[in-house]
Amino acid sequence: MPLSYLGLGSNLGDAEANVMEAIRRLEKVGTILKKSKFYLTAPWGVLDQPDFVNAVIQIDTEHSPRTLLEKTQAIEKEMGRLETYKWGPRLIDIDILTYADVTVQETDLTIPHPHMTERSFVMIPLAEIDESFKIAEKKEKEAL
Repeated sequence: MPLSYLGLGSNLGDAEANVMEAIRRLEKVGTILKKSKFYLTAPWGVLDQPDFVNAVIQIDTEHSPRTLLEKTQAIEKEMGRLETYKWGPRLIDIDILTYADVTVQETDLTIPHPHMTERSFVMIPLAEIDESFKIAEKKEKEAL
């Protein structure tokens, strides 16, 4: 099954508990092989908001990138995430960082995540669980 890296973050309510709950729910989406420790990080994009708790997991899933997106968005919604504004505060955020060596460029889904290498709150926990991580060369592949 394809390996995927997911980034998780929260800065509302009990942020650490929110991330732990999201990870627990993601266990129903695939097998979680690795998870980083939690990192307290300053917000990115919009700075006037609480700090985030962030983590990265490696998950083995049978789902396609599209289905994985649908499942992560369903978890966000079930947990009570409300849309605010771009880069605003959130109860939970689950981003697909990579999916095997697949590249996807659709209106609502871009893999690898377009900003992941600019964000230390992604790259540091990612390096923690995979020291040899490299983004695959950009080549168009059909999503599974």
